[in-house]
Amino acid sequence: MTAAPDAHDDLRLPRQPGVVRRFWARHEQLADWLIAIFWGLPATLITLISLITSSHTALGRWGAVIAALLVVASCAGIRLRRTRPVLAFGVLCIALIPVPFTDTGASELIPVFGVYSLAVYRSNAAAWVGAGIVEAASTLYVWLASPFGAARTASHLPAQWVPIFGFELLIALAIGITVGNRKRYLAALIDRARQLARERDQQALLAAVAERARIARDMHDVVSHSLTVMVTLADGSALAAQTDAARAAAAMRQVADTGREALSGMRQMLGVLGSDREEATLAPQPTAADLPRLVERFRELGLPIAFRSEGALPEDPALELAVYRIVQEGLTNALRYSHGPTRVEVLIDADGDPIAVVVDDDGLPGMPTPSVGAGRGLIGLGERVASLGGTLSSGHHDNGAGWHLAAALPRNPQPRSKEST
Repeated sequence: MTAAPDAHDDLRLPRQPGVVRRFWARHEQLADWLIAIFWGLPATLITLISLITSSHTALGRWGAVIAALLVVASCAGIRLRRTRPVLAFGVLCIALIPVPFTDTGASELIPVFGVYSLAVYRSNAAAWVGAGIVEAASTLYVWLASPFGAARTASHLPAQWVPIFGFELLIALAIGITVGNRKRYLAALIDRARQLARERDQQALLAAVAERARIARDMHDVVSHSLTVMVTLADGSALAAQTDAARAAAAMRQVADTGREALSGMRQMLGVLGSDREEATLAPQPTAADLPRLVERFRELGLPIAFRSEGALPEDPALELAVYRIVQEGLTNALRYSHGPTRVEVLIDADGDPIAVVVDDDGLPGMPTPSVGAGRGLIGLGERVASLGGTLSSGHHDNGAGWHLAAALPRNPQPRSKEST
């Protein structure tokens, strides 16, 4: 199984300018090794030769070897500077130990690289603090070690050490802060681009989920209603086939008509889902004017429906479609699950605000019919009503008989935005 594509892979980031810069960006470890070799190795050799040949220090030959080893050990901080810049800074400062005892002070530049690394890989504040600490500590150390150190180097007195080493630290701070700020700014831009890409993908996913829910709701409204009517008509036709052939034939014609209507509705939805080259079959959505025909169809199937409509619905296509679907779902469920109802009441009260839509039947108590569906109808109906700012309730009566479906819809529906849902 192939891994899912990363949401960040399609970020169209500009390439870094320069072949050399791109090479070092791809080979960070190689860059650190080369810095350690070409910076640390000369400093180590110069320190060792200076200590061995100098006649002004209190260190012997073995002390010179130990001092050179300290310089070598300090170069290990270069390998830590990207992941642990504070620890790397501390390790690099070890190179200051032999400085007062040499004639050249070649290893004093190694801690300067530690200050640069703090600015680039930690923060500007950490770099300033680190520079201040190493400047103060090294000045005190030079002052204490000056009686035992070399006399021909600028680092044997604090008055000479402070400006020279301080100037080196300021240069490292200036370069490190510039590089670090640019690095952090680019990282922030890339992170923001990744967040935007992630939000874009999330919005696309939410839109796909919402569209999938809408399609499922519309599919249920068309297919479930039509199939329920067709099954009922087919059962009635089978019972009447031997006693009343004309009635059975009429029922089967109604089955065919209902199937054609279902196919037409399915073609309309599939046409909308098809490619841009496919022309969708344009047909108006059901409105309040289609309710009497819907009620009459269910009456023909044997439901004792009492239909009552008070007031006029506002001319809002979404509201009229919602009222139609509520009545359709209520009557479909009554036909499918209600046992021996003597009354199926359909009430649409459009005089007030909110508009009330009620479908109520008095099926026999204690005779529940197991649901053959997944409950998608009521869920989709609730989503449709909620999208208009209304409420939906359903359930059995207190005595366990029949089923009650009621919706309250505002006269001026305000569709909820995606953010509020």
